[in-house]
Amino acid sequence: MSTTSHHLTGPAAPWKSLFLDHLSKLDSPEFVFSSLHAAPKGSPTPYVPHARYCIFRGMWAELPENKHNEAPMNKRVYESELPTFTSDVRMEKIPEIFASSAGHGERSQSQGSGGGGPVEAVFWIKDVGTQWRIKGKAFVVGQDIEGEGEDSSGVRTVKSEIGSRMRVVSEGEEKDWSWGKELTAQFGNCSPGMRGSWKNPPPGTPVADDNPDPEHQLGQKVSDLHDRIARENFRVVIIKPEEVEQLDLSDPATGRRWRYTFAAEKGQGGELTGEWKMQELWP
Repeated sequence: MSTTSHHLTGPAAPWKSLFLDHLSKLDSPEFVFSSLHAAPKGSPTPYVPHARYCIFRGMWAELPENKHNEAPMNKRVYESELPTFTSDVRMEKIPEIFASSAGHGERSQSQGSGGGGPVEAVFWIKDVGTQWRIKGKAFVVGQDIEGEGEDSSGVRTVKSEIGSRMRVVSEGEEKDWSWGKELTAQFGNCSPGMRGSWKNPPPGTPVADDNPDPEHQLGQKVSDLHDRIARENFRVVIIKPEEVEQLDLSDPATGRRWRYTFAAEKGQGGELTGEWKMQELWP
């Protein structure tokens, strides 16, 4: 399948193991996701922040096993430090990720894969008194990631930007790994009720408007992994971290804070090497 020619080499991020350990202590791995929304006309700034709660769905290419997930799964060919969550293409966060990117994508372009706008994700792990803040860019994966439409600029951007931070762990099997299969596996990882939410009436539209058609109603459950309407609206959002901060407030008398910054370099053969540089800061 179509994928990138260069992947990340080097060890896993030094913060990854502890971050995932902390998330395992949450009943539900919720976090605040912030993106940039176009400011109202006449505003002194071009963007205003928009924040909402989302659910962490694992690192890209490392979807956890789920006995209820009937979707075909990729073999564990890659690993990454790329947090994911699922969304509805009709929600404002998706066009925000496109419009605030370097390419300033139009709303029409946000119907497919692409994006690259600046974002932040903040996790508070109460049991260990630690906050994690992830800053970077977000990219959106839609059905066009493979097959018809996979030659679009948006798909090429996703595969280049995200693929460059995917680390090969099973040499020689890269050609068997599928972006489309990973997308479907993410869909299958959600409950039937969650899948049904992608057949809701358009989010954020007035209830007083004309009644939605029978196919767009609340409370639906979807078992078909290829349900036409649900899959048209389903998206996976991948955060490509550039900076990660860990703030440990478990003991106010000895609070500590660390900042990890990713520094990328290209080798002579075109391979991408990366190093996370750590600096301790006052909390």
